[in-house]
Amino acid sequence: MAIAAGGKPREAIRRRSAWLYRDWQLYVLVLLPLLYFFVFKYGPMFGIIIAFKDYNIFQGIWASPWIGFETFREIFAMDAFYNALRNTFVLNLLDLLIGFPIPIILAILLNELRIQWFKKGVQTILYLPHFISWVIIGGMALQLLATNTGIVNNVLRSFGLKAIPFLTEPLYWIGTYLGIGIWQSAGWGTIIYLAALTGINKDLYEAAEVDGAGRLRKIWHITLPGMKPTIIILLIINIGHMASIGFDRPYVLSNPHVTDVSEVISTYVYKIGIQSARYTIATAIGLFQAVVGLIFLLSADYISRKINDQGIW
Repeated sequence: MAIAAGGKPREAIRRRSAWLYRDWQLYVLVLLPLLYFFVFKYGPMFGIIIAFKDYNIFQGIWASPWIGFETFREIFAMDAFYNALRNTFVLNLLDLLIGFPIPIILAILLNELRIQWFKKGVQTILYLPHFISWVIIGGMALQLLATNTGIVNNVLRSFGLKAIPFLTEPLYWIGTYLGIGIWQSAGWGTIIYLAALTGINKDLYEAAEVDGAGRLRKIWHITLPGMKPTIIILLIINIGHMASIGFDRPYVLSNPHVTDVSEVISTYVYKIGIQSARYTIATAIGLFQAVVGLIFLLSADYISRKINDQGIW
């Protein structure tokens, strides 16, 4: 019995060794992304302890004295932190409400096109902005939308109209921020949804057409349900990023006239951590941001599972 009992683990080890020997090239390929995540994602997490220390760059992390949660008390007493946190949530929420449906709509419209060369041309035009650096986009926005020297406002003045303060008035700046963000990212999101649409069985459309379903009916009952898994995954990811925001976009589009609405957590951490060399506070804000983001991510995942179990949509 002992021999038989011990034979099963040996057999399992033998099978795993055979798999490893057979597919060793694939395991070697997996090592590179694993190495990337360990070095650039998990390795830097060691620096989290700076948030609980009175960090001195000359003393180093270990030699710096512990101060516990004192830094967090200081952060939660700062008005500038609450302003940056509010702007982060507001801009991300507007991006989610306005920007998230756009790629879905574009993907559905492109999927309905029957002229292939026109469809491919539109796809190319839509996703090209994704590859443009935000620094270049910021320069383009300044050349086009600046109040005094922008091309758009010069054209408006030539028709006797007033200049529009796209980049200097808070409400106009928010609209500009959202519009440029949608222009830059919508095409890439459209490609993801178009890839999801290729997995839908074409026989379903033919069966629906035989039953007399129109184009809108086919979109509602076949196309959208076929996109549902991809939509849910991307929605969860976007909700998980509600507490975080990219640095490039708000930084290059911001200016002193709109700081009250453009200062977000990422730019605030840059100013307080890099420019002011207050590394402890910057680390604490980053840790707080990560914890809140994790809570949003887990909550969105839980809600999506509940909705999916109840069979909604």
